[in-house]
Amino acid sequence: MLTKEFPRIREREILRVAGELGGADAASAANAARQEVLKWAATQIGTALPTGAPQTGAFEFFRGGRTCIATGLVDEQRTLWALRVDRPDANTAARTWTTEVTLGHAPGNGRALFSLRLLVGTPEKELLIEPAVPAVVRQVAAACVLLQGGAALSSDPWTVASEQDTEALVEQLLAPSRAITYLVCTVPEAEAAPLINAAVLAKGMLGLARVVIVPAAHTWVLTRRLGKPLSVYNGAVRAYLPGFSLDANPMAHRLFLINWKPGEDRARAAATALRWIAASESNRRLQLGSDVLAFSDVRLASLDHERERLRQTGGADKDQLAAAQAQIAALMDDLRRASDTQQWLSDEHKNAEERAQALEQQLHGAHYRIQHLTDQIRARGDELDAGVPLPTTWAEFADWCDQLLSGRVALEAPARREIRSAQFEDPQAAARCLLWLASEYRDSRINGGDGDLRKPIDDGVHNDRCGADSFDYTGSNGRVPVEWHLKNGGNTRDPRRCLRIYYCWDEARQIVMVVSMPAHRRSGAT
Repeated sequence: MLTKEFPRIREREILRVAGELGGADAASAANAARQEVLKWAATQIGTALPTGAPQTGAFEFFRGGRTCIATGLVDEQRTLWALRVDRPDANTAARTWTTEVTLGHAPGNGRALFSLRLLVGTPEKELLIEPAVPAVVRQVAAACVLLQGGAALSSDPWTVASEQDTEALVEQLLAPSRAITYLVCTVPEAEAAPLINAAVLAKGMLGLARVVIVPAAHTWVLTRRLGKPLSVYNGAVRAYLPGFSLDANPMAHRLFLINWKPGEDRARAAATALRWIAASESNRRLQLGSDVLAFSDVRLASLDHERERLRQTGGADKDQLAAAQAQIAALMDDLRRASDTQQWLSDEHKNAEERAQALEQQLHGAHYRIQHLTDQIRARGDELDAGVPLPTTWAEFADWCDQLLSGRVALEAPARREIRSAQFEDPQAAARCLLWLASEYRDSRINGGDGDLRKPIDDGVHNDRCGADSFDYTGSNGRVPVEWHLKNGGNTRDPRRCLRIYYCWDEARQIVMVVSMPAHRRSGAT
């Protein structure tokens, strides 16, 4: 007799939200938020909750495959209340949504805290959804005021209206303390609105990301301040994650080019991708147990508190046994959910490794293709960099290098930072040095040379060992020694006239890594 094998249901976490509740009285703010959460829970269950639930705080309610469980804890250090709602998906069989909300505050210690988790249990290997915060987040934000970083959350996008607004946006993007993703939507020339529905995006991302609209007239400020590789303009949308800086990897803060041609719905696909980026970042950034409290943690703390209370007060044996059994049942439920989560994380890790390997293979293929085209150009007797325009200012230097020397010379993060404040008066001389590194020096390394090319490079510039100024640099491929630099003559340390370009060779990628430039690097020897 054949037995039917049912697909395994696995639970995965979609997003996390954390914030503070407005109001000077934390207890009153938490109570008001709890009333809003209970109103929302009733709509999810489809009927009124048990009489007295708002007063008791703890209850269990089951109705037609839907569950609503609440628990609470009050002791000398804290007051916690948590609710979990499980409901089936309205359109997809075997898919179940779980929403956990936790409210808490400490006596006389600041504002009340709000946190939320959204999870889904499903047998689907590929989850085709558009992540969005549950409506309870908008409900609490509207009725009770929900704060992040001291600012009230709004479900409307922020439209910058002036150059000053755009400058303020840049400062917020670069703020080290920023803890939320910014989704910057630009407006194309001759258009009145972004090509993506920013209003719907802002509503769904409340608490996960701040949606910003930048009209075409102000996008030049972003390019001037951030540089072209990190900017966004002409109808494109970019996700600026927390931790963004001027030397960030552009690929880490994804750019989406929206196509406005009829029949091509890139805007919908981009919006879905942006939602996933913000949701995934919330899971990565907000830590369970500190930023966000799981329902299971509050329930177990509450059960343990009650069991200990019964023990200390000499409660009846049957009451103590019932409390212990309730705690065991809760632990078994949490163990099952943790097992599902662990399996999901294992699957995600495996998929991430496979994607990384595929990208690495593509990168090696791109490097091979660049070298192949380079060889073809030279085989025809042409100079690879003949007629290449040189940058006239330091502001355009990094972009010039990225566009013309890609695959041959890479500006590392320290060099990018130093270039922005460079005082050396001849950026074109520095550019000619990088062209030499991209051509003669790189060719010698590819052909088996050890890089020992002590020779003149440009007018007054030569390649030489760093000597006592050698140092180690930790990059993407680990720690490597930097023992060579390009330098101009003279002993001056005047940053306007002194040129130093410190570099090393990346054997794995077959490129030159420029680690520091254009000034003399301070070291123990100097």
